[in-house]
Amino acid sequence: MAVSSSVSFMLAFTLSIVLFAGMQMYKTQLSSSQPMTILGGWLGSDLFILLLTAINSFENMSFGKGFQAKLIPEVAIALVVAVFASGLVHRVCATTCVIFSMVGLHYLNKLSISKYQAPVAVPMTSGKVKKRN
Repeated sequence: MAVSSSVSFMLAFTLSIVLFAGMQMYKTQLSSSQPMTILGGWLGSDLFILLLTAINSFENMSFGKGFQAKLIPEVAIALVVAVFASGLVHRVCATTCVIFSMVGLHYLNKLSISKYQAPVAVPMTSGKVKKRN
């Protein structure tokens, strides 16, 4: 069930604050071994998705329903904040955060295209093809 932009903003923003706080609370455990640093990067990529959702929901509340997130302002800000939060845990967490965030962004883009892109009508030809000289 879909929620409104204001509820989506509040949920995503609250969850991103909780996730950031959890990453800081368990910083020593997340940097204790290699699998845990990879988990820290995965948590950072979740933070990226939550921040991107919060930013886009806020923009939809402010500028109208048709407003879309762009690569430079919105995605870049969310990625910088998520990588910074992961870098506070461990340097490897920051690296894996970038990798996991790009994979998550790819699938988020595919999901968005399948749900929101209007179908394109293909023009029909009469069967005769003109030759150009």
